[in-house]
Amino acid sequence: MVTPSNEQVRFDGRVLFLSEDADVMERQLRGEDVSRADALPLRSDVSTDEITPAWICYYYDEKLGEYPHIGLKCGQRLPVSAGSVKAGGFGITVAGRRYGKGSSREASPYAEWCAGIRLVIAESFERIYRQNCRNLGIYTSTDFGLIERIRRGESVPISEFTQGEDELTAELIRRGGLFKLTRARQNGWSQTVRAAAPRPMTYAEKIIARASASEAGAVRPGDAIFVRADWRYAHEHVSPMCISFLEREMGSGITLHDRASIVCFGDHLPFIHRSMSPERRARGLLEAAQALAKVQKQFCEAQGLRLHGYLADRDGSEGISHSIMAERYVKPGQLVVGTDSHTPHCGALGALAFGIGTTEMANAWMTGEVRVEAPRMCRVRLNGRLPAGVEAKDIVLHLLRLPYVREGRAIGQVIEYCGEALSSLSTDERATLTNMVAEIGGFTGIVVPDEETRRFLKERRDIDMQLEPWMCSDEGAEVAHLIDVECDRLEPMLARPGDPGHGIAISELAETVRIDIAYGRSCTGGKREDLLHYHAVLQWAAQRGMRVAPGTRFFLQFGSQDVRDYCLRSGMLDVFNRAGVELIEPGCGACVNAGPGVSERADQVTVSAINRNFPGRSGPGQVWLASPSTVAASAIAGRIVSFAGLRGTVEETRR
Repeated sequence: MVTPSNEQVRFDGRVLFLSEDADVMERQLRGEDVSRADALPLRSDVSTDEITPAWICYYYDEKLGEYPHIGLKCGQRLPVSAGSVKAGGFGITVAGRRYGKGSSREASPYAEWCAGIRLVIAESFERIYRQNCRNLGIYTSTDFGLIERIRRGESVPISEFTQGEDELTAELIRRGGLFKLTRARQNGWSQTVRAAAPRPMTYAEKIIARASASEAGAVRPGDAIFVRADWRYAHEHVSPMCISFLEREMGSGITLHDRASIVCFGDHLPFIHRSMSPERRARGLLEAAQALAKVQKQFCEAQGLRLHGYLADRDGSEGISHSIMAERYVKPGQLVVGTDSHTPHCGALGALAFGIGTTEMANAWMTGEVRVEAPRMCRVRLNGRLPAGVEAKDIVLHLLRLPYVREGRAIGQVIEYCGEALSSLSTDERATLTNMVAEIGGFTGIVVPDEETRRFLKERRDIDMQLEPWMCSDEGAEVAHLIDVECDRLEPMLARPGDPGHGIAISELAETVRIDIAYGRSCTGGKREDLLHYHAVLQWAAQRGMRVAPGTRFFLQFGSQDVRDYCLRSGMLDVFNRAGVELIEPGCGACVNAGPGVSERADQVTVSAINRNFPGRSGPGQVWLASPSTVAASAIAGRIVSFAGLRGTVEETRR
């Protein structure tokens, strides 16, 4: 329980230390209070997949309070059971660095809220998670000294939670959530916007300044303002929570701002009936999952919103939200928000696209605006040219293992890609770079639009786009950090199971890793260019009489119907079928543990082109991340191998 009084707050619940030691976790859940020293080392890199595994998010109300941390892995154990956090009377959670990484699902902090958590203390936070906490009214801090003060019964001045924050964020924290701040704005409160002197700005800063609801002019890192969104989109896994929040705030008279710029998608769960276990079906979870799309569809019909939903004549959907937004809607210079951490996908087109939580989207649907703190910029310069067989996914897996990223120093930054190697990458490949900024922990990824952007828009939408002079980062614009990647030295990469940051070059793989499943898809691995990579490997194999290895299943899933139609027109489907590939209609599928391609046992091994491999993300087995070419080559070999490695092995065998 939290008791605010006279600009102070009192926390009455117990402290839950998220320890790496499962025994320490179980002692706390049984009622024992431990010290921070007893709990060390604390779990770092706790993902939202662990706080609320995807199947928990079929709930979107107070029932979530039974499940926070049910997927938390401590060593090889999962010590938290349903209801144990809530029953334990905890009010404070304490963790290590990069707390709340991964998916932007607001179900995670909302589950903590419903269980009684009112304060989270960690060494560092992922941007979206912390923002979601503040929008809900959960306090966050990196001050571990608060623990003993709270245990002594002290009240904490709210100023300690607002210290160092901009005026807008501080007001949000003081008022206890975004909806309360919105009501204050409607009742006359306004932010003091100081005129900023002209300054060289990054491309991302220019987009923010042009979208400013208060006509802020020049912006600089740390400036927090409300901006107008050109597009606001949401998928069925979170739309019902948005709708429930709107109903709570507005009752039956829901009024949405500019319906034409709101797009909804059914992409996460069209295949859930093909992968859900009998145990979860017995608990009613299939009905709960399928109800999400129905709630969304009813809302879209009532409000007159565009919905790219499930297919009427077969399993699958029209496509993944990010894929369709890039293929059909987003243009350079626009500001785009979506209820998914991989919204930066559209940054490949030169848009400022970023993920927001459920509260923020509900608020944005009402107002047309979203709160933004102008981020610092990390420039990634891709020097030289990529060797044959090295793809955008390999670049990202290389970036994820760099100390600057692994230490969390890129959290909340715009990652601006540039350089010689970038100029040779297609927009589809660039979308992999920007999409996986979610794994870097950045605010978003962006590419300054160029001739390739114009080519993509002409090819996909028949738009003759003229690049405008302002679409660039100014000379002298502030760069917080520069990462130089010598692309000609790169080779195919992997990420070991457990975290996308567990990257190794494939030549560093000492052991033979046999695979049970190869999975090619997701918003990162289901674009046109990705399908061309799979096809190149499989066509090479077919010419040599080779198919998917015995004992291995290779699933290919299209990112959208547009991609499927392209593959059909190009004759690729015949090669896929002859190679023994199992083709699946569009949807997020195994990437969110909700479709064909998920593992069924802990001893199964998957090599996957998806964007993250946190524990339990795609079933109980072990998931390795790799590029599309490596996934396809591994499917043919039955073990993890690059395309070059597969060719070398075959040629050596046939000599």
